[in-house]
Amino acid sequence: MGLLQDWREYAYGVDINSKAGKAIWDKYFKQEKGVYEQLLADPSVVVSGTVQELADRYQMELSYMVGFLDGINESLKEPNPIEEMDADTQVKIEIDVEKLYYNMVEAKAEWLYEMPEWDHILTPERRKELFREQKKSGTIVKEKKIGRNDPCPCGSGKKYKHCCGR
Repeated sequence: MGLLQDWREYAYGVDINSKAGKAIWDKYFKQEKGVYEQLLADPSVVVSGTVQELADRYQMELSYMVGFLDGINESLKEPNPIEEMDADTQVKIEIDVEKLYYNMVEAKAEWLYEMPEWDHILTPERRKELFREQKKSGTIVKEKKIGRNDPCPCGSGKKYKHCCGR
């Protein structure tokens, strides 16, 4: 079994509202925030090493580092091979900051996208734009339904029910 599958079974295999589930996620979110504080201090720095080396560098358990890499993978300039990753797999964390901010908003991770480290990375205006873009992307706009007696949208001049509505 791969590290990613082990992490997902560990983290998602327990009810998040149970005492054990809360303990897992509280610990993870605290460690995750600590890693982001370090990474966002200078987001131009590309961090690389084996999964185990990164876990040691950020003082995380291996499984929690795997969870972190899973979470940040879509926000990287070049995704890591997280599906087949083991402790000795070389990974690289090269952040696309706008994508990362957007994905944090999508995940509703206020404790991450409201961190003061963002102040020197993205302007308040750009953060607002990204926030609005993300919120707008989840909005479903229902198109107006064509009534059977309305003119047909194909432009024939007939009623919809006598044209394309058959």
